[in-house]
Amino acid sequence: LYFAIEEINKDSNLLPNITLGPHIYNAFNSNKKTLEGPLMWLSGRSDYIPNYKCNTRHKALGILSGNKPEFSAAIATLSELYNVPQVKSLFSLLLQVTYGPFDSVLSDKDTSPSLYQMSTKDRGLAQGLISLLLRFGWKWVGLIVSDDQRGKEFLSDLKVKMVSEDICVAFTEKLLDNFNENVKYGYGLQNLKQHTRVNVNLFYGEIDDLLFFCVDIHNIFVTRRKVWIFAKPHSTYLETITSEKHVLINLFSGSFSFLKKRTIPGFKHFLEALTPSHYPGDVYVSKFWIDNFNCSPPASRCGNHKHCPVNISLKTKDKINDMITISEPSYSIWNAVYAVAYALHKMLLSKTEMGSKEDRNTDWLLPWQLHPFLRKIKFRNAAGDEISFDENKNIREMYDIQNFIAYSFRNALLLKVGEFVFKSAQDQGFFINEVLIQWPSNYKQTPQSVCTQSCGPGFWKVLQKERPVCCFSCAFCPDQHISNQTDQQECIPCPIQEYPNPERNQCLPKAVTFLSFEDPLGIALACTALCFSVSTIAVLGIFLKHRESAIVKANNRTLSYILLISILLCFLCSFLFIGHPNTTSCILQQITFALVFTLATSTVLSKTITVILAFRVMKPGRKMRRLFVSGIYNAVIPICVLIQLVLSGVWLGTSPPYTDRDAHSEYDHIIILCNKGSVTAFYCVLAYLGTLALGSFTVAFLVRNLPDTFNEAKFLTFSMLVFCSVWVTFIPVYLSTKGKAMVAVEVFSILASSAGLLGCIFFPKCYIILLKPDKNSLRCLKLCQNPEVSPKALSIATVHTAFFPVPSILLTSPPCGPRCLQNSAPFGAES
Repeated sequence: LYFAIEEINKDSNLLPNITLGPHIYNAFNSNKKTLEGPLMWLSGRSDYIPNYKCNTRHKALGILSGNKPEFSAAIATLSELYNVPQVKSLFSLLLQVTYGPFDSVLSDKDTSPSLYQMSTKDRGLAQGLISLLLRFGWKWVGLIVSDDQRGKEFLSDLKVKMVSEDICVAFTEKLLDNFNENVKYGYGLQNLKQHTRVNVNLFYGEIDDLLFFCVDIHNIFVTRRKVWIFAKPHSTYLETITSEKHVLINLFSGSFSFLKKRTIPGFKHFLEALTPSHYPGDVYVSKFWIDNFNCSPPASRCGNHKHCPVNISLKTKDKINDMITISEPSYSIWNAVYAVAYALHKMLLSKTEMGSKEDRNTDWLLPWQLHPFLRKIKFRNAAGDEISFDENKNIREMYDIQNFIAYSFRNALLLKVGEFVFKSAQDQGFFINEVLIQWPSNYKQTPQSVCTQSCGPGFWKVLQKERPVCCFSCAFCPDQHISNQTDQQECIPCPIQEYPNPERNQCLPKAVTFLSFEDPLGIALACTALCFSVSTIAVLGIFLKHRESAIVKANNRTLSYILLISILLCFLCSFLFIGHPNTTSCILQQITFALVFTLATSTVLSKTITVILAFRVMKPGRKMRRLFVSGIYNAVIPICVLIQLVLSGVWLGTSPPYTDRDAHSEYDHIIILCNKGSVTAFYCVLAYLGTLALGSFTVAFLVRNLPDTFNEAKFLTFSMLVFCSVWVTFIPVYLSTKGKAMVAVEVFSILASSAGLLGCIFFPKCYIILLKPDKNSLRCLKLCQNPEVSPKALSIATVHTAFFPVPSILLTSPPCGPRCLQNSAPFGAES
């Protein structure tokens, strides 16, 4: 106050030829004595008389009222009611500027039309507190606030922001103004004892409210184990505790406070230049020297203290930086004095322009005349801040975050550890230096204050019914999902080309795979196919080498060659399924598979029909003989292959196979495979092939009991039984497998069915050819022939002996004995 007045009085451009001066009265921290000072000022005497003014020498245009809104409201009411005739309405609408914290009640112009609030509403305070809580992960906190209008507004604003950030309030306590009642009912203390998980408490109240927490030793023990955040940037209770070496020093060590960052240019120099001779007789200045230097100014009437040396000043004070910390009330007082001065200056300029000598006389200045000028006042102070009484102005709020550090039982300091800057919800900044922070003595590291321990990466929060959102359980992320942050609300799915690691906190790229020749399964199938292919070639070579033998000639050797070649192609087509798929290989896989297996099964069918016709020829009748002689059975193969070729053409023309990627079958691999294209066409081809195989098996089964010396009816039956069993088993297995295993199942089925045909039909013949050559002879057939055989019968024998000699023997009716037929005839004696 003194500093601002001296600056204005020295300024030749502001209120020239006018000197400002204050009347200072005590504002007691007691409701009973609240109006004692104002009544004393209004009456003009120490034994004040309400509604009467004895001293009119000192006129005042305005009042700078105290720190509590209730006090300012009471003075406003009193000054507006104090309107008496003898003072000529001197106090009518007396100008009042409050330097205390902003209060919405005081903003009501209907109730307090002459009151102006220097401070603005703390729009960013709640957001700053939220930022601090989030910085250290404090999600389970207690709130202790004063039970007044500002406490209610602060609580409402804070809780809205807490809900949006999933911060929960474990308990809320409202402290009454009456200290004794707080102690009597134990407000707040029971909750402090019960909520053991709550290690962080937010306090919004006055300095006197802090005394409530040290009424007994147990309360002190509970309180000092908590981290306290003092959320009233206008209050200087921590500074008061520090300067007065209060008992609360140890109690609140490690706590935080938010203080608005303010600067007053020149104030430090003013304090350093201050000496005891300044402001002689001022009781407040005298108290200042007594409190800080334990001495009194020469003109002081305060106590029996020694007089201060003439050259003593604040420069010799060790803690000058602590003393000149600019609090919000100090900053508001400085601005309030300047605001009144600027308004008065403008009002005098306005009167000067009117030109009347009476108007230029300052003795006739009335308070109500100053209101229009003060209401519209707008200026920039020496600190560069724009000052006005517009409550909706968007100003930049800067808060210093201070840590209260007790380094001895009666000594402490406030250390700035961070700051918070707020202009709007989109324009804000938060910084804190954790290295500088000293926590309460019972914490070795950053304390935690949570209802439930955080869910780490790989887990997600599962909320519990009828409990706050901060109380939850943690569940492991499901398949193909991860959480890479703490306390994630839900797990996020990995992209299709990635998979989660075992900890479910990171998505890893899937490796591309297929049934390759380097794969163990691919190698095994390829080697198997190669072995069977070589075996088929070997069998074909044996048949070619012994093509004139009876067992090769029997049952039509041409069909045997065709069947061996088709089996060889079946084995070789399995190589199309192994290796990196491409469009060409995908098309060739299915088409080649369908055609070569159709060729093999139709050849088996043709051989079976040959056996049937050959035995039917022995019975009377010309019809079967004509079919047999004409070779109608040879038309089975091209007809069957042609039908399959048509089906394959339709398949290729509508929706041919193509290369596809399967990212779902295997956890950590993307499988490159061939998509069938038209599934309907694929199953039509399989159905036709199955029908053909089933027909071959049925026909072979019907002739299985024919004589079997050279007859292969039983071999054909067994081979088709193996063939059908393989493919009937293939369908469910194929449909139940995915990816690379599906291709392997198809290749295995190709190899198994082809091996069944090769082994069941040709291996027994090779065994006779190679190991039992005495059974592979037509000697008996030559012995049984005679010249009396009819030319027609010989013709039939000549034509058909090459593929099936038995009927020709029977048609000749040779005069052979039973022994010859038994030893050499293909069907045995019973034939």
